[in-house]
Amino acid sequence: MTDSKWKQSILYLASIYTLLYLVHSSILHKLLLGHEKLHIKRKPVLPLRFRPDGTFKILQVADMHYANGVMTRCRDVLPSEFGECSDLNTTRFVKRMIESEKPDFIAFTGDNIFGPSTADAAESLFGAFVPAVESKLPWAAILGNHDQESTMDREELMSFISLMDYSVSQINPSHDDLATSDIDGYGNYHLGVHGPPGSKWANSSILNLFFLDSGDRAVVQGIRTYGWIKESQLRWLVGLSEKLRGGRLEETDASFPALVFFHIPIPEVRELYYQKIVGQFQEAVACSSINSGVLKTFILMRDVKAFFVGHDHTNDFCGNIDGVWVCYGGGCGYHGYGKAGWPRRARVITAELGKSHRDWTGVERISTWKRLDDEELSMIDEQVLWDSGSTS
Repeated sequence: MTDSKWKQSILYLASIYTLLYLVHSSILHKLLLGHEKLHIKRKPVLPLRFRPDGTFKILQVADMHYANGVMTRCRDVLPSEFGECSDLNTTRFVKRMIESEKPDFIAFTGDNIFGPSTADAAESLFGAFVPAVESKLPWAAILGNHDQESTMDREELMSFISLMDYSVSQINPSHDDLATSDIDGYGNYHLGVHGPPGSKWANSSILNLFFLDSGDRAVVQGIRTYGWIKESQLRWLVGLSEKLRGGRLEETDASFPALVFFHIPIPEVRELYYQKIVGQFQEAVACSSINSGVLKTFILMRDVKAFFVGHDHTNDFCGNIDGVWVCYGGGCGYHGYGKAGWPRRARVITAELGKSHRDWTGVERISTWKRLDDEELSMIDEQVLWDSGSTS
């Protein structure tokens, strides 16, 4: 072989090698990794736990209706506020709440994004939950009736939310929480709150948080209605409650209460229009035409002291129905409907432990209040929902 042919062969092989390298590094890298750095979910400090001072604080954020960020206009605000108002007002409000209240946990109770205005559900979810992710606090979400009206169905949404940084949301119950293969909906799960570090309750849950999927829309006998919590979900809830209390459903240690979070209110909430409430009842309760026995189930369980909903943005009251409290979060989001001149708001819930001369006892008191998105972040309607020393 002559020198010229040898050189040509070397150049040819070098060209082939270079081409293969470029294909591997440029094309395959994009295909396999989406041309982005590999991201590993950041996890919060777990388990959820009472503070050393015996308190645990929850921030409830209802109905953000987040869409496309700065491009999304606000609804039902004063003319003087409209010009520069967008989804970012919602973001700023949630950030202010986190900075002011310093919660231990954030609960988002549905309609986190507003599907009809959302071009990309994933992008909108990232925008909606920015304050929670940046705070590095544990947070959880359930779905409302508008979240799935974009580019993801309900299962995909809950899967995505469960994989976000610092989220403790679950698609559905873990295998340890009894048989769950036939449970309806997505976003049914339980989170336990352990006692303070170093206490006798440090490795035990003394406050149980239940999350339920109340669905979106349904057709019943040819008539459209809102979704509702199904029998399979209630069966799971009762079974898990019994399991958490050692199989004694008929006995409840009052020191270990439970709170429940879902989006769409139940029909019995309508009765509170004629009862004493704390807060404002300003619009009709938009619930399902089906009464699936949610309240009866809570009463049977006996550990559920209160449940928290959203959906009706200008209702922000708490009321007691047959010994169980219901509280609205109040509309938080600026792209959701509201009432001009009536500030957006969010709810805070606190649980306090009792203490003997030696150690912490169980939960002694559950209280709540709201804050308004005004200049002072005004605190209103503070009340005690439950006290272990009372009968209610």
